[in-house]
Amino acid sequence: MKLSLPLAIMLGGVIVASAVYFSIEAKKPETNIPHGNPALVRPVGASDHILGNPNASVMIVEYSDFDCAFCKTFNETLHEIVANEGATGKVAWVYREFPLIEIHPTAMADARAAECVAETAGNDAFWKFADLLFANQPADPARYGEFAQAAGVSGTAFASCYANASTTVDARILADRKNALDMGARGTPYSLILVPDATPVVMDGAYPYDIVKQLVDRALQNAK
Repeated sequence: MKLSLPLAIMLGGVIVASAVYFSIEAKKPETNIPHGNPALVRPVGASDHILGNPNASVMIVEYSDFDCAFCKTFNETLHEIVANEGATGKVAWVYREFPLIEIHPTAMADARAAECVAETAGNDAFWKFADLLFANQPADPARYGEFAQAAGVSGTAFASCYANASTTVDARILADRKNALDMGARGTPYSLILVPDATPVVMDGAYPYDIVKQLVDRALQNAK
């Protein structure tokens, strides 16, 4: 039976809307602990990008993509967590690179730019630059120099690093990405809450503030 044109258009719209709805639903954070092998997480070290006390008893290690909309939301959540839960110095946030190069064409370039900022101007500049990338998502690579300068980086130093980033900088990014994949991560953000002598807690998705706070509070109790 042939469908009339208006009906066909309407049904097509329903199919498209359903596809969008289910793709969004699939990315909602889970409330249970997902599968994976968090034991493979690389220990936090001096070379990591850390916001908060580097000796905090609870570390939130996030593998993220600057071109990921869910990561942008989660970035705001973790800033709030560190401002509140980390005020006493017991909670810190570690950012690691997990560019989804298969679906985000500028993800690797974003990560390279952020790592060059860190390499040339240090940890504080990295976090400022990261926030600028998320605030201007999707970031135009032509504006990297502008963002770097706003983060306090010399334009010449940044340009030199970025032009030669195919060696040590790219190696660092790909090492972070490999660590995430080895643990079973298949999307971003993928995060772990680490407490000494305890099994890491995995957050596979952009968990809302209330759930992250519950998990962090539980981790703080375990860290006593």
